[in-house]
Amino acid sequence: MTTKAIPEGYTTITSCITCKDAKKEMEFLKQAFGATERFQMACPETKRVIHAEMQVGSARIMLSDKNPDMGCKSAADLGGSPVGFYLYVQDVDAAFAKATTAGAKTKMPLADMFWGDRTGTVTCPEGYDWTVASHVKDLTPEQQKEAGAKFMAEMKKKASNDPTKPMPMKMETSGKR
Repeated sequence: MTTKAIPEGYTTITSCITCKDAKKEMEFLKQAFGATERFQMACPETKRVIHAEMQVGSARIMLSDKNPDMGCKSAADLGGSPVGFYLYVQDVDAAFAKATTAGAKTKMPLADMFWGDRTGTVTCPEGYDWTVASHVKDLTPEQQKEAGAKFMAEMKKKASNDPTKPMPMKMETSGKR
């Protein structure tokens, strides 16, 4: 038998998050996104989760409890996280409602976006942002660029009406989606 360098069921990149309470996050993922638990291991002395794996759709995500002795801090310890997740689902409206019912807070309400996805962003109880999306329209790179320019012009107009908001950046697009 040959051992595979990338184990069955994994992709070349697997997300790993550190949580204030990994067990609660695992329950949230089950309720919000229909995740299933693949594996969980806890430290016998502290009962902290030292490694867990959840299946969310076709992806796996690894979790552990924070461990200050090892330099592992949670998003809550850091006041949030620059890392977020973009989760494609069949029915974004239903998924968004399910996530907020499970305890996520709305960060960005659902909207049809210029690149062809309908998206909304929620923040889970652990402080990570989850953008749920359904691809609803195929666009060429040219159509995306045109729609993006229109979107940025609208954002610039809104920002000019509110001097406390920063001006949007110039947008460049290339390649195919």
